[in-house]
Amino acid sequence: MKVDATNWEILHCLQHNARLSNAEIGRKIGLSSPAVAERIKKMEDYGILKGYRAEVSYGKTGYQLKAIIALKAFMGRLKPFLLHVSEFKEVLNCYRITGNENIIMEVVLRDQIHLQEFIDRLIPYGEVKTHIILSNLIENNPISPNI
Repeated sequence: MKVDATNWEILHCLQHNARLSNAEIGRKIGLSSPAVAERIKKMEDYGILKGYRAEVSYGKTGYQLKAIIALKAFMGRLKPFLLHVSEFKEVLNCYRITGNENIIMEVVLRDQIHLQEFIDRLIPYGEVKTHIILSNLIENNPISPNI
């Protein structure tokens, strides 16, 4: 499926506010509500639109620390880690990467004690490097056709 200019306009609207109705999107881009619905359905079917999520303030839900944690797996410990990483509820995002480390994780934690406990759970898998996030400069930046 080709993502044409009209589909990009729909994607732009949804990336800024996924709760917009088809009628509201249609008014913004000059299409009827049924035409918007049809295009959205096609983009969902093709996997271009993967889902709709609520954005949660982690700080206001009791998680005072957000960190990026890199893991350099010990010999023979990467596969066991990959099998268990989904059990770590602190992990928001986890990426397998190239370079010196094997894994990069974005995590939320209650406090420094929670961070220490989390690191202790990771140590059996490899060498851990932790970077505490001080602030977000860009977050959930929408993609566009002009990259």
